[in-house]
Amino acid sequence: MFRLMILLVKVSDCSGFCPLLLKRAFILVSRLAPTCKGRHISKFLPLLRQHYRLFSAATSALPFSSYGLYNQHEEIDFNSLFDSSSTTCLAKRLHALLVVSGKIQSNFISVRLVNLYANLGDILLSRGMFNQIPQKDIYAWNSMISAYVRTGHFCEAIDCFYQLLLVARVRADFYTFPPVLKACKTLMDGKKIHCWVVKLGFQWDVFVAASLIHMYSRFSFVSIARRLFDKMPFRDMGSWNAMISGLIQNGNAAQVLDILDEMRLEGIKMDSITVASILPVCAQLGDISTATLIHLYVIKHGLEFELFVSNALINMYAKFGNLGNAQKVFQQMFLRDVVSWNSIIAAYEQNDDPVTAQWFFVKMQLNGLQPDLLTLVSLASIAAQSKDYKNSRSVHGFVMRRGWLMEAVVIGNAVMDMYAKLGVIDSAHKVFELITVKDVISWNTLISGFAQNGLASEAIEVYRMMEECREIKPNQGTWVGILAACAHVGALEQGMRIHGQLIKTNLLLDVFVGTCLIDLYGKCGRLVNAMSLFYQVPRDNSVPWNVIISCHGIHGHGEKALKLFREMQDVEVKPDHVTFISLLSACSHSGLVDEGKWFFNLMHEYGIKPSLKHYGCMVDLLGRAGFLEMAYDFVKDMPLQPDASIWGALLGACRIHGNVELGKLVSDRLFEVDSENVGYYVLLSNIYANVGKWEGVDKVRSLARERGLRKTPGWSSIEVSHRVDVFYTGNQSHPKCEEIYAELRILTAKMKSLGYIPDYSFVLQDVEDDEKEHILTSHSERLAIAFGIISTPPKSPIQIFKNLRVCGDCHNATKFISRITEREIIVRDSKRFHHFKNGICSCGDYW
Repeated sequence: MFRLMILLVKVSDCSGFCPLLLKRAFILVSRLAPTCKGRHISKFLPLLRQHYRLFSAATSALPFSSYGLYNQHEEIDFNSLFDSSSTTCLAKRLHALLVVSGKIQSNFISVRLVNLYANLGDILLSRGMFNQIPQKDIYAWNSMISAYVRTGHFCEAIDCFYQLLLVARVRADFYTFPPVLKACKTLMDGKKIHCWVVKLGFQWDVFVAASLIHMYSRFSFVSIARRLFDKMPFRDMGSWNAMISGLIQNGNAAQVLDILDEMRLEGIKMDSITVASILPVCAQLGDISTATLIHLYVIKHGLEFELFVSNALINMYAKFGNLGNAQKVFQQMFLRDVVSWNSIIAAYEQNDDPVTAQWFFVKMQLNGLQPDLLTLVSLASIAAQSKDYKNSRSVHGFVMRRGWLMEAVVIGNAVMDMYAKLGVIDSAHKVFELITVKDVISWNTLISGFAQNGLASEAIEVYRMMEECREIKPNQGTWVGILAACAHVGALEQGMRIHGQLIKTNLLLDVFVGTCLIDLYGKCGRLVNAMSLFYQVPRDNSVPWNVIISCHGIHGHGEKALKLFREMQDVEVKPDHVTFISLLSACSHSGLVDEGKWFFNLMHEYGIKPSLKHYGCMVDLLGRAGFLEMAYDFVKDMPLQPDASIWGALLGACRIHGNVELGKLVSDRLFEVDSENVGYYVLLSNIYANVGKWEGVDKVRSLARERGLRKTPGWSSIEVSHRVDVFYTGNQSHPKCEEIYAELRILTAKMKSLGYIPDYSFVLQDVEDDEKEHILTSHSERLAIAFGIISTPPKSPIQIFKNLRVCGDCHNATKFISRITEREIIVRDSKRFHHFKNGICSCGDYW
C-alpha cells in the first residue's frame, strides 16, 4: 500500500495523465488505507492529501476520516468515466477500475464496456468482454451483434445470431433483427433470417419490416420489398423512407414519385430524410415542377434549416443548371459544413463554370474549412476544364501528401481523368498503376482517356487487360468507352463481339450503349446494321437521332439525313444544337448549300443560338462548294469572334480550290489565334506545293520547325482475322512488307494499262518524278489496301481507316483498284466515308 501511494504521488506530477481517473485511483486507495497499519502510512497521508487537492473539482479539500482519507458516502461517477474514455488505453484502465470496484458484475455495466470497445474499433476486446458476462440477457446479445455490424464484421454478426438461437432461456426480440439483416452478405442469408422473423412473429414490427425492405432492395429484389411494404398493417416514416431508398437504389425513379403520391393520399408528411432522398430523383427525371413543389413544402414546414436538406436542394438545382437558385439556397444557410461547400463548388464545376467554382473553393478556405476527398474530386475537374496544368500538379501533390491516392479509389480516378482530359495520358496511366485497388471506374477512365486522346488501339488493349480481371464486371461506362474506341480505329470485329456480350447482359436497349453501337456500325460502313439498331433503341430524345443523321452525313447520304430529320419532327422529338451540327455537316459533305442555309436559319425557331461549331459548318459548306468569297464574307459578318476552327475550315477550302491569295490571308488570321496547331501549317504548305511555289513551302515548314512543331504522321489501319494492322507512309517494318510492295507494283502496272496517270501535285516534296511515283505508291492507304488484298479471299470487301484526309491521287488509284480486283473498298478518312466499287466512288469526287 505504501508503494502504491508513492506511485500515485509520482504519477500525479506527470503531464497528460487523465485527472479524472487519477482522482478515482486516490479514492480507491482511501478505501484500502484504513486496513493498513504502521507509521509509514500515517506520515504519508498529509502528502497524499496535498496532491489529491489538485484533482478534486468538487471540494477544496478531501474529507478525511479518523483513519485518514475517504468518505464512504462518495460514489464514483462512472458515466463521466465512460464518456471520457476516448482511447483503448483509457478504456482498459476503466475496465480495471470496474473490476476493482466490483461494478463489473452488473450486466448493464459489462454491456457498456462491450459497446465502448466496439466504438473504439477493438472488436476482439469487445468480444472478450462479452464472453466474460456470466448471465447474458438479450440486451447483451443484441449489443454484441450490433458491435460486429458497426465494425464491418458481418460474418461474425451472423454467427453470433445463430449462437443466440441455441440459448434456450434467451429469445431474440425486434431489436435483434435490424442489424442481423444488415449483416447478410447473400440473399440466401437474408431469406433464412426472414424465416426466423416470421417464426418468432416479428414480421410486421415496423423496425424489422423496414430492415427487410432494405435487405431485399440491396439484393435488387425490389418487387419482394414492395410486396412486404404493401402488406404492412402499419407504416411509420422509416418504412416509407426504406421503400423510397430501395426504389432509388434499383433505378426505379418513376416509382418513387408514385410512392410520394401514396404518402400524400394517406396523409403522411415528408420528413427531412424523405426530402433529401426524393430531390435527386426529380433531377434524374428532369421533373423541375415536382422539385419546385418539394422546395415549397420544405419552406412551409421549416425544413430548410436542416443542413442536409439544404445541401440536397443545392445539388438538385445544380443538376437542372439553375445555378442562381443553388447559390441562393447556399447563401441563406445559417450553418454550412464541408458538404455544403462541396455542393456549391460541384454545382459550378459540373455546369462548366470552373472560374466561379474555383472562387468558392478560395472562399471555403478563408472560412477555415479544410478540403476533403470530394473537394479534391471537384478541383481535379476544375483544373481539367481550365486546361490548367500547373494547378493539376498542385491537386495531385496535395492528394499524394495526404495519402488519399492509396486510401480512396474515387480520388485516384478523378486525378486520372484530370490528366486524360489535359492530354497528359502518360501521367494518367502512371496514376492508374499507383491505384492499389482498382474498380470498374478506374478501368473505364483509362479506356476513355486513351480513346479521347486518339489512342484507340491502346484503349482496346486496356479493355483486354480488364477482361482478364475476373472480379471486375464491365458496366455502361465500359461499353460506351470501348465502343467509341472501336469506332475510332474501325475495329468492327471487336465491336461485334461486344455487341454479342451486350445482348447477353440485356444492355442493348440502354439509350447510351445502343447509341454507341449505332455509331460503331455507322463509322465502320455498316449503315444497314446501324439503321436496324436505331429502330430498336428508345428514340424519345435527340441523342440516337443525332448519331444516325451524322452517320448518313459522313457517308455522303445528305438527302437521307434530311429525311431522318423530318421523321424526327414527325414524332415530336425536339432537336438540339448537336442535331443541327450533324445536319449542317451532312449538307456540307453532299454539297446541299441551299438546304444548309435553311437549317442554319431554322435553329432560331427552336431557340438555339448558333455556336462557333455551327458557324464552322457553314464556312465548310460554302467553302467546299467553291463559294470562297461568300464564305470569307460570312466569317467577317459573324457576331462571334472567329476561332481557329472557323479559319481552319476556310483554309481547307482554299487548299481544295487552290486559292493561294485568300489562303495566305486566312492563314495570317489563323496563326494569330492558334499558332501551335501543326495541321494548319501543313494546309498552307500544301496550297503552295499544289501550285509549285516551293519557296513558300520551305518558308512555312521552317516556321513550323522554329516553333517546335512536327507534322502528325499519316496512318491507315485495317482489321484482318481479329487483328488491327496499322500502316504508316513508307512503312518497311511489316512482316509481309515484300509481298505488299510486290502486289502494289502489279496493281500499278494494271492501273496504268487502264489509263491511270499519277498526279504528282499531291507529292509535297521537290524531287524527281520517279521518286514522286514511289512516294505516292507507298502512301499508308495503298499499303493497307494491298495488305487487305493479299490477306483476304478474292472479291471480298476491304475496309480501311485513315487518320488524315485521303489524298486525291490515292482516291483516283483506289477507283482503279476496285475495278481491277472486283472488290468493294470502303475508306474512312478524317472527314467522311468513300465507297469504291466498279471504278466509282460514292462521294462523286466531291469531298
